[in-house]
Amino acid sequence: MSSDRPAADRPQSIDDLAASLRDADAAEAVVAIAGAGSKASWGGAGPEPDRVVHTTGLRGVVEHARGDLVVTALAGTPLAEVQLALAPTRQWLPLDPPEPGATLGGIVATAASGPHRFRYGTPRDLLIGVTVVLADGTVARSGGKVVKNVAGYDLGRLFTGSYGTLGVVASCTFKLQPVAPVQRVVSLSADRPGEVASALARSTTTPVAAEWDGERVRVLVASSPAGADAMAAELAGALGGTVAEEVPSGFGARPWTRGDVALKLTHRLSALDAVVDVVRAAAPAARLSAHVGSGVVWAGVPASTVEAGQLVATLRAETAAYDGSVVVVDAPAEVKQHLDVWGPVRGLDVMRRIKERFDPAGRLNPGRFVGGI
Repeated sequence: MSSDRPAADRPQSIDDLAASLRDADAAEAVVAIAGAGSKASWGGAGPEPDRVVHTTGLRGVVEHARGDLVVTALAGTPLAEVQLALAPTRQWLPLDPPEPGATLGGIVATAASGPHRFRYGTPRDLLIGVTVVLADGTVARSGGKVVKNVAGYDLGRLFTGSYGTLGVVASCTFKLQPVAPVQRVVSLSADRPGEVASALARSTTTPVAAEWDGERVRVLVASSPAGADAMAAELAGALGGTVAEEVPSGFGARPWTRGDVALKLTHRLSALDAVVDVVRAAAPAARLSAHVGSGVVWAGVPASTVEAGQLVATLRAETAAYDGSVVVVDAPAEVKQHLDVWGPVRGLDVMRRIKERFDPAGRLNPGRFVGGI
């Protein structure tokens, strides 16, 4: 089935979403899943879909158990909207990917994270319940009252980072954190962010975030006024930095612009400076940032300055010595078509079997995930 322009479905409820996918399954349609579009070009490039299912109609906070520090919201809800709803209770969902307008479903589907992963982890660590709709329209839930149990699978962990290839995330339940009374930011110039990471590991303080923007490391602490001031002073003394009360604008931003080859490099924690050196040698024009202390380096490389295939091959070969991997998060379409954006992945056979279990016909977001899944 094909058409010049894919049909667009905009379900307004989980029941609508299930009906939409049942209809697509009966029509043997290839389905693309779309949220707010903030990460629509991430991952692999699959075939042109017959239908696009938009999740932005699935919007709103369903339940906030304030005493339990838990929130449930529909997947099309923007993260910013959830934070706004929680603000009067002095609670927040400690996810902070920088993409404007990002929805909960898109954040879970791409496992997107920001600087606060230093303390609180990634979506996989915070997600405690999920409702999903499978390719045939079946509604499945885990982490709460079960309508249909998919035996043997932790759906939250399985669907996090699956890029919509197993089913559509319909609602999410997350654990929350209280908002600290104050925060302080310790800032210092750093060409070698790994040295700062080592100093943080030795420190007795408990930062909530640490980020390197290619030039400066900024470390956030949050506590009572006295506690935050004490931690900030200790860190400033140990690191040689200055203390401010406000987080600077653009904190945690990705170091690329549209049209760049955008890369995510993971590595063992002790290898941050070595991986930064590898990227600088292979792509001198690269803009860099890093989740300090979390094993992630981001790079934005102007596509006109490199032969992307050669660059990615070089980086994958050299970062392997540091238990690393290199993913092409985004790139111009003409660049992507000549790349394996995910690279070698352990357990690919298992992933293929899981894909066959959840989407036997391979019609949901085909080609977006590893190995062309």
